[in-house]
Amino acid sequence: MARAYGGVSPEQRRAERRSRLLQAGLALFTTTGFATTKITELCTEAGVSTRNFYEEFGSKEDLLRELHDLINATAFNEVRTALTSLETADVRTRIITLLDVFVGTVTADPRAPRLNYVEAVGVNAEIEQQHVRWVNTWAQFIESEALRAAAAGVAPQRSYRLTAIALVGAITGLLREWQAHEPPLAIDEIAAEIRELMLAAITRP
Repeated sequence: MARAYGGVSPEQRRAERRSRLLQAGLALFTTTGFATTKITELCTEAGVSTRNFYEEFGSKEDLLRELHDLINATAFNEVRTALTSLETADVRTRIITLLDVFVGTVTADPRAPRLNYVEAVGVNAEIEQQHVRWVNTWAQFIESEALRAAAAGVAPQRSYRLTAIALVGAITGLLREWQAHEPPLAIDEIAAEIRELMLAAITRP
């Protein structure tokens, strides 16, 4: 069994190295850019050796894929947690909360939308497959809220699958615009646009 060094176990040291590599990836992929970032640069930024890097990730693409997954998973968990306390709330309150929590979580670190919607696009098949899985996950979540609205009588009874997919695309586009815009757009403006877009799409006759 490996011994602790300085009161820190080998498992803790490895977890810390992995965390530093993730932070280095987020920093460099959203400034230098994923395509031009070298593994040696990631290691220097994280303060680890190249050997340490390959103990954690098979490639820089693997690092990017984990960051993309982490950003989506964090936002998804925050949204689900927020809605658990709103089981009896009206539809508008639930949708506004869903979107405000999502936008607030994804934009809390301005680098996250750039990594998710710019740097992670078209890198390789594995990341594209993960992107499709997340699009489907978010679309299913939006669809369930739309069907909830229909059951409450504030939206028509119909299929919302295509509406949900279209909304995911629109939200992605608005966040991509937000991260690229100079001077920066107010996040409240983006959040309000997304809210009204979703409410209109779900409640239209």
